[in-house]
Amino acid sequence: MNRTHTTGSLLLVLALFVWAGLVVGISFIEAPLKFTAPHITVALGLGIGRIVFAALNKLELVLATVGVCCALYLRVPLSLGVALGLLGTVLLLQTCWLLPALDVRATALLAGHPPLPSNLHKAYIGLEIIKLFTLILAGSWAFQWALRVACEQTHRSLAAQTPAGIAP
Repeated sequence: MNRTHTTGSLLLVLALFVWAGLVVGISFIEAPLKFTAPHITVALGLGIGRIVFAALNKLELVLATVGVCCALYLRVPLSLGVALGLLGTVLLLQTCWLLPALDVRATALLAGHPPLPSNLHKAYIGLEIIKLFTLILAGSWAFQWALRVACEQTHRSLAAQTPAGIAP
């Protein structure tokens, strides 16, 4: 395995698992716990949430770009490409539809105009669950694939260095 392939593989695995960690930390730990803190009002929680999720979304877009660029460079297996495609689709749905719609609802609520009931939060949470499982699966596949490629390269390299007729 050449050095750029190794670096690209490590960067792909790192991007996927860091992304998964951010999703767990923000979506599944910070967001629900924020409203249990003393003296946190709905308005303050919404204000913090809007800032945090906007920042998370920007980081996710960067990590997705890194992951896709690495995958294209490395020519990853189809299963990993499909998983990255699913991640991209979920992220685009959240970025272009759900986050703006949830932001409109939060702005209306902060202005004293409670919005009508909707399932936007449930849709967002559902997509976060799909995204998290896909990130863990894709990261595992990327790691296993990179390890397999490295082992194959090492075996080929050792076989090429072994003189003919001598068993390793």
